[in-house]
Amino acid sequence: MDKRNAHNPNCRPGGLVVSVRAPDAKGVFLAGSFNDWNPTSHPMKRTHTGEWVRTLDLPPGRHEYKFVIDGQWCCEPGCDKPYDGCPACVPNWFGTMNRLLIVEAVEPRSARSPQVA
Repeated sequence: MDKRNAHNPNCRPGGLVVSVRAPDAKGVFLAGSFNDWNPTSHPMKRTHTGEWVRTLDLPPGRHEYKFVIDGQWCCEPGCDKPYDGCPACVPNWFGTMNRLLIVEAVEPRSARSPQVA
């Protein structure tokens, strides 16, 4: 079993990849519940296609986040509207949306019960 789930299709053992398309951005960061909403502690790396990516190694649980693109907070470029039921988002205290990641616990192989023949 890996850490993939419906809320987070990019989640896998060793971390999960978060990405956003912002080809004209000068700098993109991740801010969320996993870093006390610090807007500069998790810089993302730009790819040659204009995607910005960051691999996160998060503990099991519920994690909310936003992108900070050239100093502007958003769920993704062009989408920082009031919460409208988006399944990958949750409402926040500011009346807009946060992205949502749910990381499921992964049982280590050594912790599994051995098969008895």
